[in-house]
Amino acid sequence: MRTTRTAAVLIAVCALAVAGCSGSGGKDSEAGSGDGAPKGPRGVSTPEMRIAMVTHSGEGDTFWDIVRKGAEQAAAKDNVDFLYSANKEGKEQAQLVQAAIDQKVDGIVVTLAKPEAVRDVVAKAVKAGIPVVTINSGAQHSQAVGALGHIGQDEAVAGQAVGEELNARGRKKALCVIHEQGNVSLEERCAGVKKTFGGTVENLGVEGTNMPAATSSIEAKLQADKGIDTVVTLGAPFAAASVKARAGAGSTAEIDTFDLNAEVVKQLKAKEIGFAVDQQPYLQGYLAVDELWLNRSNGNVIGGGKPVLTGPAIVTADDVPLLEKYTARGTR
Repeated sequence: MRTTRTAAVLIAVCALAVAGCSGSGGKDSEAGSGDGAPKGPRGVSTPEMRIAMVTHSGEGDTFWDIVRKGAEQAAAKDNVDFLYSANKEGKEQAQLVQAAIDQKVDGIVVTLAKPEAVRDVVAKAVKAGIPVVTINSGAQHSQAVGALGHIGQDEAVAGQAVGEELNARGRKKALCVIHEQGNVSLEERCAGVKKTFGGTVENLGVEGTNMPAATSSIEAKLQADKGIDTVVTLGAPFAAASVKARAGAGSTAEIDTFDLNAEVVKQLKAKEIGFAVDQQPYLQGYLAVDELWLNRSNGNVIGGGKPVLTGPAIVTADDVPLLEKYTARGTR
């Protein structure tokens, strides 16, 4: 798997973090677990705790399915009652965080895709004594709301990695497709591409909740501008839409995408897309739950309060054999 130099170091750190968390959580690893201390219903020597995860996207989204699976698997070993909810609208997401506060949960995992809408209620949770870990988006706002830390990909760095990859591939003009307006993480990705790409980048906003409409918008743009030789999508489902749009427009543009799922791996194998940026969503869910458990049981803070990066990693057709194994079980 090829990565940027910076990303390679960061991912190595994350790999060590996962190994450490796996060893520090679970049945026999908590201090005192071997001294006859009573164990909870899952065999863990710490009391059961409740953790709520509130994201800006959820059911039916393959990316968030993977995040959730990581969180659920960490919860199973940590004696955690895990609660999940999501809403793409900032106001509604804030209400879900408030509901978690009202339930007096022991910890909250939250995304900050639309920070203006949720930061006040997140700060309210912290003030109420509920530890918070932010994941995936809005890393720059995490410390300000009082979170223990942030787990995810630095979107600007990821975008810059894409720009560098496009340069290496000799690309000249890229279309960066933003599928959710107002999502700061998506905007940072396209801005990062522009920063390092030697060619030109044009952003295209599409209606992400309407895939046929999104496909039509991309196809129309490719028909109108034959100079576009690359389409960069910011989510795995939009790679497939762009492949379809390219065919409809009679374009030869390369399709590249952020995020990974089983379908993207198939597209890499078939050479329908050039490369994907993997931010390892399983890690985001797993480490967030583990951090809250470790913080409660042992006062630990993963990364010392600094962002713990889970990406970016550039994956290509060369990585397909390994990726097929993990996507088949829903963890990549």
